Amino acid sequence: MYIVPAESTRFSMTNFDFDPDARSDIWNRLIEELEDYSKQAEALPVSPTLDQQEIQQFVNRLPFETPVSPDAALGHVIEGLKKYAVHTPHPQYYGLFNPRPAFPGILADTITAVYNPQMAAWSHAPFAVEAENRVIRELGVKFGYPEPTVDGTFTSGGAEANQTALLCALNRKFPEYAVGGVRRIDKKPVLYVSAESHHSLIKAAGTAGIGRDAVRTIEVGPHQQMKPDALRAQIEADLAENCAPVMVTATMGTTGTGAIDNIGPIAEIAEEYGLWLHADAAYGGAVALSGKYRGLIDGIHLADSITFDAHKWISVPMGAGIFLTRHPDILSRTFRITADYMPKEAGGMQVTDPYTHSLQWSRRFTGLKVYLTLLMFGWEGLDELIGRQIETGNRLRRELEGAGWTIFNKTPLPIVCFGREYYREQPGAAMEMCNKVLESGRAWISVYKTGGVNALRACITNYATDAESVAGLVETLGEVEKRG
Repeated sequence: MYIVPAESTRFSMTNFDFDPDARSDIWNRLIEELEDYSKQAEALPVSPTLDQQEIQQFVNRLPFETPVSPDAALGHVIEGLKKYAVHTPHPQYYGLFNPRPAFPGILADTITAVYNPQMAAWSHAPFAVEAENRVIRELGVKFGYPEPTVDGTFTSGGAEANQTALLCALNRKFPEYAVGGVRRIDKKPVLYVSAESHHSLIKAAGTAGIGRDAVRTIEVGPHQQMKPDALRAQIEADLAENCAPVMVTATMGTTGTGAIDNIGPIAEIAEEYGLWLHADAAYGGAVALSGKYRGLIDGIHLADSITFDAHKWISVPMGAGIFLTRHPDILSRTFRITADYMPKEAGGMQVTDPYTHSLQWSRRFTGLKVYLTLLMFGWEGLDELIGRQIETGNRLRRELEGAGWTIFNKTPLPIVCFGREYYREQPGAAMEMCNKVLESGRAWISVYKTGGVNALRACITNYATDAESVAGLVETLGEVEKRG
């Protein structure tokens, strides 16, 4: 429980900054609380009890009509987050690509909040824009793009990056689309995704105006990779129906099983039929930063564009999506617009205002989380992080198999789908087991259907998850199973 000091904090409704002494007191107490959480997160239950009425009553406990003291307000928020949240920083969280954020990213979010740079116009935040440009440029090179061709933008997340890819593909295929919209297209645009792709691509088709039924789902093989022959057959069928194939997405690390599409044959088909090739590497793309494992995504440089989420594997706070492309003119062709009220101070310079370059207009300095992380850890540190987590995933597989569990997926990435052999005949067994693990508060896992089997799913997302953590998960599974 947060302790409210007896001395009242100095604040008046005419001073939204508070006075310097008050700010210092609040910062010190808040840092103490956050440091305590950072050090003690593993002592908390990983997941909360989900009682909606109780949670709503807690949220409504303090009034909005009149102010409460900063101490009471902060104490209320911290208590609420401790009691009613899945603690993703916990080393026993084996979840959905929500890692424990590393300290440089936390510092970056704090700096960004204080300086509050406006990222719409280059002239308003030249350091911030150029820092993001450097990260984009160097990431593009890591993915294999020639440096002069690299372009891109930070996004709110992978969903926005995937939608950006579709909009770029539509604008390349139909130059009149940006102005005239879908009514200027005389054929039905269609795009192709694997059965294991992220559902944000379906949403992207709907919001782009071409409709969700424009998405063609391509069959996957036994290891959840898109079948190139099935892709080719679907394209031919669409051409016969007078449709206009626009884009195909190769998934480089699927959410459920960590499958990596073989992008080479997909790239050949995309080139043959004139499709925009997009690589959704929101998660698995991080191996591009690894000297040992970058070969897992060989051929990704053939993609016209790439989605990468820094807030997934490289441990920066949510959210830090990135869109990369090897076509340096396509973002401007897709999003460029002029507005009389926007700043013109940099009008004579060879710079690009971010608002002309992406879906977003005003936005925060998202890229600082990555820029500061790279300054403090370097590419070398991220290489080490990725290698260590892959090794921890391999350890988890070995320990599960040693305890008699069956592994149901095949991936080099640290995602493990597992269960008992009888799960094949009992579809509800995995969810029953998962719920018992969550109720224990000792770990967070999920359920994913792969190869027709509802399997338990554990993903190494936390740089603090180690050999002891893995042994703890296997022990928890055994104890929960034994209790029945």
